[in-house]
Amino acid sequence: ARGQDDEFLESPRKRRCRRGLQLALLGLLTSALWAGLLALLLLWPELMSQTVQELRVEQTQMKSRGERMAGNSGPEPQGTVRLGHMASDALGKLKEEVAKLLMEIQMSEGSTCNTCPAQWVSFQQKCYYFGESPKRWLQARYACEDLHGRLVSIHSQEEQDFLTKRANKEKAWIGLRDLDIEGEFTWMDGKPLDYTNWQPGEPNNADQGENCVMMLSSGKWNDAFCHNWLDAWVCEQLATCGSPATSDSLDDSLDTGST
Repeated sequence: ARGQDDEFLESPRKRRCRRGLQLALLGLLTSALWAGLLALLLLWPELMSQTVQELRVEQTQMKSRGERMAGNSGPEPQGTVRLGHMASDALGKLKEEVAKLLMEIQMSEGSTCNTCPAQWVSFQQKCYYFGESPKRWLQARYACEDLHGRLVSIHSQEEQDFLTKRANKEKAWIGLRDLDIEGEFTWMDGKPLDYTNWQPGEPNNADQGENCVMMLSSGKWNDAFCHNWLDAWVCEQLATCGSPATSDSLDDSLDTGST
């Protein structure tokens, strides 16, 4: 009977030891999982580099054909050209999501993420380039891609106010269009149309075929023919973390801080 009592008294201790061992193993597995995820995020650009190079070669080959089609106000290039754009856009979005995750990690460790290339302007962890040369919409899109960015996508009143203040031309191309389905406008970054700033009465698709969007000097938007020549276009890209912006890089926070 005493042996049974001893066994009964030892059982709780055994259960506690077993539970502690399980928790320790769970902690080790969780740590290993996070380490593997971080390694994947860090190595992902290298794993995808070959695919990126192949897409860039294909994109270069497509550009000459795409430029010739820029004068059309109808849908974007079809067939191989359009498939190439879709693949390139999807890869770009995937790389951007990885970059955003890395940015969040660095910001959580105290890094400041507002560094932009020369001649780009920093605002809310993004960089903006204000191009000033006559281009059609598709040419403006290619110009932004050549600068490792894309035509700007606008998602808040604060961002719109910043762009309105910085833009110095009467009209500028932005990354909004309804080339695929009439009336269904989509941003270049693939995010929902969660903010709009249309000029009263717009979009009206006047004369049929106004499938690309420009920003007026007032900041209001207007749909227009994609083959129109505008003197300005706005690109965007993610800012980077680490060292402060160089003297060649402008930061809008300087202006807002001085008011």
